[in-house]
Amino acid sequence: MSPQAENGKARIGLHSLAPARGSRRPRKRIGRGEGSGTGKTAGRGQKGAGARAGSKRRVRFEGGQMPLHMRMRKLRGPHMKKSMPFEPFRTRTQAVNLAALESRFQAGTEVTLELMRASGLGTRKEIPVKVLARGELSKALTVHAHAFSAAARERIEAAGGSCRIVED
Repeated sequence: MSPQAENGKARIGLHSLAPARGSRRPRKRIGRGEGSGTGKTAGRGQKGAGARAGSKRRVRFEGGQMPLHMRMRKLRGPHMKKSMPFEPFRTRTQAVNLAALESRFQAGTEVTLELMRASGLGTRKEIPVKVLARGELSKALTVHAHAFSAAARERIEAAGGSCRIVED
C-alpha cells in the first residue's frame, strides 16, 4: 500500500500543513502604477509632512496640538525640566465622618477598624482611615483610627468619648 493513498485520501503530515484559507493576505505592493490602486502618491496623500521622505509619526504626537505631557503641570524638582511625578508627598487617607459613626454605632461602643469595615466604613484595605468632623456626635464612643482632624477630636471628646490612634 502506498503512503500517498490510504482509503483514497491524501496522507496528512508536516509536509502538507498550510494556513487556513483567508487567514493570510499578500502584502500590499505600493507605488507600482496607477492600475494597482496605490500608485502615484503610494497611499501618502497629496502634500504635508506625511508625504515627505523621512517623515515619521512620533509616539504621542497630537497633530501639532500642545502634547499631554506639556499640558500637565510641572512641580519643582532636581531636574532642569522640573517635571517630577505629581504630588509625591501627598498622603492618601479614606474619610469617615462623625455623622456615619453616629448613625451606625450605639453609645459606649469601642469602634475599631474591623468594626468600621463590617459596617461599611473605611472599606479600602491598606489605606489609612481618618475621622473627619462632618456631622454631629451625641454618643460617647471610643474610636480607633489612623488619624483624626482637630475638630473631630474635639467633638468626640466633648460627647464623652475618646480617640485612639492606630499604628500599623
